[in-house]
Amino acid sequence: MVKVGIVGFGNLGKGVLSALETAIDMECSVIFSRRVEDIAKQVSNEILVLNPENWKFSDLNKDNMPDIVILCGGSKDDVPIQGPMFAKWFSTVDSYDTHAKIPEYMQEMEKAARNNDNVAIISTGWDPGLFSLMRVLFKSILPCSEDYTFWGTGVSQGHSDAIRTIDGVLDARQYTIPIDEAINSVRSGANPVLSIREKHKRVCYVVAKEKANLDEIEKSIKKMPNYFSDYDTEVNFVSLEELKKNHSELPHGGFVLSSGTTDRYQQSIEFGLKLESNPYFTGSVLVAYARAAYRFKQQEIFGAFTVLDIPPKLLSPLSAEDLIKMI
Repeated sequence: MVKVGIVGFGNLGKGVLSALETAIDMECSVIFSRRVEDIAKQVSNEILVLNPENWKFSDLNKDNMPDIVILCGGSKDDVPIQGPMFAKWFSTVDSYDTHAKIPEYMQEMEKAARNNDNVAIISTGWDPGLFSLMRVLFKSILPCSEDYTFWGTGVSQGHSDAIRTIDGVLDARQYTIPIDEAINSVRSGANPVLSIREKHKRVCYVVAKEKANLDEIEKSIKKMPNYFSDYDTEVNFVSLEELKKNHSELPHGGFVLSSGTTDRYQQSIEFGLKLESNPYFTGSVLVAYARAAYRFKQQEIFGAFTVLDIPPKLLSPLSAEDLIKMI
């Protein structure tokens, strides 16, 4: 049984634990969370709970020493720090999703993992992650094509977390909404040239702390690079009660579409997701790639990798013989 550690126990961490509870070959042995006492009451007594900021290697023993650690913190402030730190001790998997900074993060994780004979699979989930894989696959099949990615309508965990880092914000939800005119143009085969702003808009629901400067919060959101500055962004201030009542669920989805020609024939490929729970689906993806990371480690294949480097068969608990029967 592969033992897995979870770093951070928000919505994504809970999704990872749920996926581990259904896995036939993996189990959670330790959770790293600043809310030690609170989390210990929520999980099985067999799961050790440690504070990620002051734990010691001697706190672990053969029963709870993780083979793989899954990082479930936010991409803005948590994962960039926790990733290289934990990769020095364990093999890791994460869903780091700041697209513009992935090459830089990859270098940091490569150094930490390879220097310590560990494996780090970064930026898994569905975008980056499964959608990244589809973009490469589609472009390889239809090289004379245009590729388009649309997200939503749904709650972005990473963007919601980014808003919560702003001074004066108590809680927030951010909805990514695709623009219908852009989608219809793409599906018609017109292959339009679309700017980021023409493809999506962002709608934010924000609970501000008492006496917080609402104008400053709104400006900080709209000017935030890599998250909101390139989009038309709507900011709505609501009460905590309204946020919990109307925005407590975390649905999401989207699709990748490639449209092009082979000779004179118009061809298109589309891959889509419709998710009732973004964190629980993403948690399932992370667990599958944790299985692959463990197998790389067993084969002494060390360093940092993305979904593009992982053979699909390593994601499955099934044997090679059973997988061949599914082809």
